Amino acid sequence: MAKTFPEGFLWGGSTAANQIEGAWNEGGRGPATSDFARLITKQIRDTEGTFDVHVPHNAASKEMVEDMKAHPENWELPKRRGIDFYHTYKDDIKLFAEMGFKVFRMSISWSRIFPNGDDAIPNEEGLKFYDAVFDELHKYGIEPLVTLSHFDTPLHLAEEYGGFLSRHTVEAFEKYAETVIRRYKGKVKYWLTFNEINNVLSNPFTSSGVIFDGAPEPSSCNPYLGHWQEKFQAVHNQFVASALATKKLHEIDPDAKMGNMLCRLENYAESPKPEDQLQVMFEDHFNWFFTDVQATGEYPYYMQRFFDENNIHIEMGKDDTKILKEGAVDFITISYYMTYIMRYKGSPVPQPIGRLLSDIKNPYLPKSDWGWTIDPIGFRITLNRIYDRYHKPIFISENGLGAVDHFDEKGQIQDDYRIDYMRAHVEQLREAIADGVDVFGYAWWGPIDLISSGTSEMTKRYGMIYVDQDDYGKGTGKRLRKKSFYYYKKLIASNGADLENDVTIPEE
Repeated sequence: MAKTFPEGFLWGGSTAANQIEGAWNEGGRGPATSDFARLITKQIRDTEGTFDVHVPHNAASKEMVEDMKAHPENWELPKRRGIDFYHTYKDDIKLFAEMGFKVFRMSISWSRIFPNGDDAIPNEEGLKFYDAVFDELHKYGIEPLVTLSHFDTPLHLAEEYGGFLSRHTVEAFEKYAETVIRRYKGKVKYWLTFNEINNVLSNPFTSSGVIFDGAPEPSSCNPYLGHWQEKFQAVHNQFVASALATKKLHEIDPDAKMGNMLCRLENYAESPKPEDQLQVMFEDHFNWFFTDVQATGEYPYYMQRFFDENNIHIEMGKDDTKILKEGAVDFITISYYMTYIMRYKGSPVPQPIGRLLSDIKNPYLPKSDWGWTIDPIGFRITLNRIYDRYHKPIFISENGLGAVDHFDEKGQIQDDYRIDYMRAHVEQLREAIADGVDVFGYAWWGPIDLISSGTSEMTKRYGMIYVDQDDYGKGTGKRLRKKSFYYYKKLIASNGADLENDVTIPEE
């Protein structure tokens, strides 16, 4: 097996505008769904009987949004402040360059370009901001990989049109996509349409701009479980929007590429029982469905029975089938964090699990501070399965470890647990490439500490760069290199050949 990764392999990190930018009401930006994602601390989770299942806790109802607008003082809304990347992007990008980044996966805030999502003309101040960010990245030879929509639908579209329940939002997205593709032609070669598009099943609010009446029920599962008609209609409209954006990219900038983004859920059966194996197939179908449509341009056969038995009727435009086929993505991207154990539910056509943690624990795998299983070999398995299914190039758009970091007596963060996680996953990534899987890049999720997607915490830290800020925004905001910073720098410099953890934090 080759000791290094392919020449030109894109090493880097991954973030989202709603988790790092802040400045939620500066520079002409309009409000987005992410601005109404509340802080869910461990104390709140324990009180409500819930656990961090990634996104569902930040589901919001119409009543909750109205109260947040009328009484913001009663809510802690950390995504509004992010980590102030809007003002510190030059310093942060300089740190990424010091690590040796070849790629930076980021997102554009739709409401920073069109404050209401469907304005007649774009906000020039917002366009100039991303011009400056891209110029700064290119200054250091870092390729931007840009997500068009990462959990922050403009609030106006959500409130007035039901987000992607409406074709009006599809039209608005197409206009937004065309605007930024034209503006940044030559600056951005790699684009993604929707982040973790399958999260519509667990949180239609931030994923698709769909707001339901009534507060979500506190639960150990999904507070908005069900609503299948609305969720699958919204995601159909997102499929169409994605395909239209892909077609626009190919017309405007033929040298650029468009990818999808799936939260990959790799499943194992609890036992050799055929019924448990069948359950794995069901769960795989609910996960593959999204990428099947985006990568092949067709609805897969296996969803029809689920649609029929759950009275789901997808309203399609007369040209939708053609649009989907013509707008298939060029490459596949995934987030990969953990694997799951499945047991037969006793139904010939079960409903999706609707959450990102399995009730059944895997005794062979360790877990993170947030209960997420750590399974590097599962990473190799899922990469092989993806490539076997689609035969399209793969980019790892998210992989990382959320943990509680502590300073030692020298005021340093010796995060060997993060290094161990990275090393083990990169080793299995290298094995997958040796298997013949076409992977062209790897982006560590959260190269700098950021606001958690699901719980809006800062306590849950992914970064190799520490940000002095707590869950409530207190702190200096100062950036500090952790031990993992120096490890990743060495790993990148060797193009993945040197995985030994023999680094130290230099004395200042």
